[in-house]
Amino acid sequence: MNRKLGRLLNPGVWVYFVFMFGFVVVTALFEHYLLAVIELVLTGLLFAGYMVYRTNRRRELEAFAHKLTDEMTTVSGARLPFPSAIVRLSDGVVVHTSDRFAAITGYRDTMIQRRVEDVIPDFSLDWLISGKSEAPHEITLNKRCYRIHGTALKADDPKSTALGVLYLSDLTELYQVRDEYIRSRPVVSIILVDNYDELTRNLSEGAISAMNAGINNAITEWAEGYHGLLRRLEKNRFLLVFEKRDLKEAMDSKFSILEQMHKITNPSGLAASISIGLGVDGATFEEAYSFASLSIEMALSRGGDQAVVKDRLNFQFFGGRAKETEHRSKVRSRVVANSLMELIGQSSSVFIMGHKNADLDAFGAAVGVACLCRKKNKPFYIVLDVNQNAASKLIREVCRHPEYRGTIISGQDALVHCDNKSTLIVVDTNRPDQLEFRPLLESISRVCVIDHHRRAADYITPVVVNLHEPYASSAAELVTELLEYAVEKDDVLEIEAKSLLAGIFLDTKSFHVRTGERTFEAAAYLRQLGADTVEVKKLLQNNLEDAKEKCEIIQCARTYRDEIAIAVWEKKTSRVLAAQAADELLNISGITASFVMYEDDGTVYISARSIGQANVQVILEPLGGGGNTATAGAQVKDKNIREVLVDLKVSIDQYFAE
Repeated sequence: MNRKLGRLLNPGVWVYFVFMFGFVVVTALFEHYLLAVIELVLTGLLFAGYMVYRTNRRRELEAFAHKLTDEMTTVSGARLPFPSAIVRLSDGVVVHTSDRFAAITGYRDTMIQRRVEDVIPDFSLDWLISGKSEAPHEITLNKRCYRIHGTALKADDPKSTALGVLYLSDLTELYQVRDEYIRSRPVVSIILVDNYDELTRNLSEGAISAMNAGINNAITEWAEGYHGLLRRLEKNRFLLVFEKRDLKEAMDSKFSILEQMHKITNPSGLAASISIGLGVDGATFEEAYSFASLSIEMALSRGGDQAVVKDRLNFQFFGGRAKETEHRSKVRSRVVANSLMELIGQSSSVFIMGHKNADLDAFGAAVGVACLCRKKNKPFYIVLDVNQNAASKLIREVCRHPEYRGTIISGQDALVHCDNKSTLIVVDTNRPDQLEFRPLLESISRVCVIDHHRRAADYITPVVVNLHEPYASSAAELVTELLEYAVEKDDVLEIEAKSLLAGIFLDTKSFHVRTGERTFEAAAYLRQLGADTVEVKKLLQNNLEDAKEKCEIIQCARTYRDEIAIAVWEKKTSRVLAAQAADELLNISGITASFVMYEDDGTVYISARSIGQANVQVILEPLGGGGNTATAGAQVKDKNIREVLVDLKVSIDQYFAE
């Protein structure tokens, strides 16, 4: 300490006085006695002034040291038990270190002033200068972890140098216990065989036993690598509990069991698929299991054959690349129809709302729900923007009917009409940010959702009645099934049947994609109600100018990875034309997926279609999009169309690389 203070108080000044006295002697030797006397007097005056300055400086530092000692004594009670150092806050130079600090950091007391950044790599004093008492990050020295605390000390004289005291707390063992606690936290997993009923249908008991054995062996062998507890809860449901330390390995392998299960097939060749829901970071086992339940519900609502990890904040998705296999039950539609009709009967009014820029499916489904409200004699309102939509022809036709006069209103008007007994029924979307008017969702407590898109992480919640079927072709198909169980045929207007059939036509591309047995049953039911396919076809017609623009969009398309067509349209267009152009691109030989991009008012819109193995919903999900395996879309803000094109290609490459 004395050597350090000595250098601080007298940093090589004695050398200058020796040189000055030498000049006096040399001047006297040349017999310039008067000049020598003057030099001697000046040297003496300078020396006297320096001694006074040195004395005052020492007093200031002693006062500083006393103040520092008092604070240290207050903290420790006697002697500070931590490795410590004193630094100048102005330039970060180390003034003094304790022996323990020097031993830890390797600091050596030399004549060269060293900054604290040189003693502790990547260290900054900004936090101490700003008035904080603890460094924001730990440091590691010699494989030991330290937390740095500090105190800033300023003398009464504002011109005096401000010092800071740093002291290190060795928390290595504490951090080791903390890290081990985090690594040993339980991960609760629910494993569900998605298509168990289909796998075992019409099989003998022996074949079912063999199928169960194959599924059990595959899941058991995979679970053994994670040193957890696996138990079969039901015929198609397993519970796996393991430690978080093994979760990263499972995530890095993209949950390899998803692909391994595809190797198990029944005698008819149907491959098994599973969904896994994992709950992470739950405060209790109960909360972790709740997270796992939400995850498995999310996985199933997105089509199954995937793993979903849910922590306290987010969802993470793995797999989900395969196309959905339909395994819907009419029992569910019947139950939902009864629950929805009961809820409508208890409501003072019903508001029906779809996504922004409503298309034929969203509006058709809304009209179908309106039929349910008419059956219960309840006032209803369809919330949409009459100026910004993709179903203007159908809207004009519906408004001509007396049953729908004054029922199509804006979101602001809906806020005026709603009360605490109102019900909101959302159709053709499950994401709050895509709603026509989100404030209405936040104003009504009783909410129902009818949707066929894969569930997104930011889905609408809470929901009183939820009919979410990613296997359905359209929201109109789901509403049509509700009508079959909830109303008589005479209760359905011809325009309502036409609207629903138009929605099915739109989302199935005239029954070319995403059609199943239930789709044709719904269409047949609507035909019985008077829906005319020719009239529906007219709703999908474009004028000559739109047809020319669609052809121009198709002309600007370029192939990517040999089987993907990407069209970047630099001009403003409509969502309908972009979607139709994406559909037309799939008619080109060799093209299995298409993406049409255009920019409007600072937002880049993407319409995507697929008839091959590419899951366009998974591809667009990193860009904030959603949809299903064959039809998806995205809206990207704060980026131009060229930047979004780069992001799209990166997402496509990542999809095919997995």
